[in-house]
Amino acid sequence: MIFTIQNFKDNPTMSFRRAGYIFQRHAGSEMSFVRSFSASGYPRFHIYTKMDGTNLEVSIHLDMKKETYGTDTRHHGEYEDNEALRDEVERLKNVLA
Repeated sequence: MIFTIQNFKDNPTMSFRRAGYIFQRHAGSEMSFVRSFSASGYPRFHIYTKMDGTNLEVSIHLDMKKETYGTDTRHHGEYEDNEALRDEVERLKNVLA
């Protein structure tokens, strides 16, 4: 799920920390953040974000469990049309706006 915060003026890292997220990594112009529901680290919300001018672009999904590898790589995530994602997006919009 993707959304944009228009005219974002704050520091993204500090803003997502206030929202309960942990900075994961920086890759090029993108930053990655996670917010886990348990000590095991999963399930968790996973965010990729980047600045586009003054706008903050946010891509969020819900990782249900750790990815599995082998002959068939699988990422166990929810990306669209999920009530938990919709609720988290609304919460983030209120915190970040």
